[in-house]
Amino acid sequence: QAHLVETGGGLAQPGGSLRLSCVSSGRTFGDFAMAWFRQGPGKEREFVAGINWSGRSTFYGDAVRGRFSISRDDTKSTVYLQMNGLKSEDTAVYFCAGARAGIIDLIEPGYDSWGQGTQVTVSS
Repeated sequence: QAHLVETGGGLAQPGGSLRLSCVSSGRTFGDFAMAWFRQGPGKEREFVAGINWSGRSTFYGDAVRGRFSISRDDTKSTVYLQMNGLKSEDTAVYFCAGARAGIIDLIEPGYDSWGQGTQVTVSS
């Protein structure tokens, strides 16, 4: 399993932007599909966005499609989540996850490695 560390969370105003980063310590980062999940207060963890091993395929949850963008830089073993047009309902702990199979999965069991999470709060 790879060790994943998320950074970039914090407080943002509605309509604002944040960029999350997730760095992997794994030696085979380029083989992994990567994804972001989130868990809001009193809610179940949900899929936010995913990118396959090559970076050519991405997929987004309905709640964030058109506002968030996932990307990866294999030279830095890092996956990013650019969040624009933030809403109060985006408030959550955001988790980075990696799938050795290289394929985007919409559910948690598809992922082998998880980060500890980073808090994103959207409030005026």
